[in-house]
Amino acid sequence: MSILVVDGLGGGLGAQIVAQLRLQLPQAEIIAVGTNSTATTAMVKAGASKGATGENAVRVCLKNAGCVIGPIGIVLADSMLGEISQAVASMIASSPVPKILIPVNHKNLEIVGMQTQQPLAELIKEAVQRAKNYL
Repeated sequence: MSILVVDGLGGGLGAQIVAQLRLQLPQAEIIAVGTNSTATTAMVKAGASKGATGENAVRVCLKNAGCVIGPIGIVLADSMLGEISQAVASMIASSPVPKILIPVNHKNLEIVGMQTQQPLAELIKEAVQRAKNYL
């Protein structure tokens, strides 16, 4: 079982997630899937066990994932400047694998119930802790 980290654009958020996971779970298999090669490379440099790029990589890696972590945009079609296709968003959203989504602002999207704006670093720490609980 592995932890699947999905990110796009430059992979900065995914790289931070991977780095925290590697600190907290040094023996874990962390699979990085980027929507582009830049995002994948950033996450692999941050410590992912393996990396792959693209829609088919999401499909394949979901099969063995214990949980998926990424920004909320990974389940929103056309987010990340269009890098998240409808197929990718649907695959992740409909997968029975537990999803840990970090609320990142998107145009025309409000997340109700977030009383305070926590720093991104705190949200990543909380996401990593939840991943540890799944494993």
